[in-house]
Amino acid sequence: MLRLTLALVLATFTAIARAQDAATALAGKVEGKTYVSPTGVFKVTIPVLPELGGEISDTPNVVTFQDAFNVHISIAAFSQDATQRWENSTRGTKDYLIYFFSNFVLSDFKQAFQGVQIESAKFIPGTLEGSLITYILIPAGSMFANKVAQLDNSDRIAIAKRGNLLFVKNGHIFVISVELAERVIEGRTYTKTTAEEDEILRQRLNDVVDKIQFAKLPGATPAAATPNK
Repeated sequence: MLRLTLALVLATFTAIARAQDAATALAGKVEGKTYVSPTGVFKVTIPVLPELGGEISDTPNVVTFQDAFNVHISIAAFSQDATQRWENSTRGTKDYLIYFFSNFVLSDFKQAFQGVQIESAKFIPGTLEGSLITYILIPAGSMFANKVAQLDNSDRIAIAKRGNLLFVKNGHIFVISVELAERVIEGRTYTKTTAEEDEILRQRLNDVVDKIQFAKLPGATPAAATPNK
């Protein structure tokens, strides 16, 4: 059931999801400048603007924000079932997040796209009580393929790069994913190093986390994200 649910994350990474009918109702709701998840587990300041072609699409567990320029962000929040809670408690946070990413997130990417590679990963104990950040390369997996600069007649495949941040909060595992759109859009003029790419994605992931408010647990104060800068 979890793998089937995670497949919905990949569904948001397709052009079909991006081009959904604007009249389709959201599973969650928009309150002013805030998106509220269908389960009420979190709400987030909307990171796209309608004036820039900003669109929101969602499922009961995943919301995707995209604009017409360079923003493609997804936030997934999955309730941990008994098996996942056991894995979390027995493995510890670091090993559990690595296990979850490898067996579900990365595995599903590889099923959807050929040649997917994990470029690097790092566990950050001081962020969100322990989080995992990963950088992956996805041939022909960009949400901005229609903007690829056609500088010649070659059949070069645009290789997308995504930063992913995983953490556990309030009995849910969160997966935040951001594409580095410039890597595809700028074509041959793109000159960023791997280290520079990683830093840009890290900052953008942190910016997303900064915009999230997590549901208040009984007897607790409202939880706002406090990422490690």
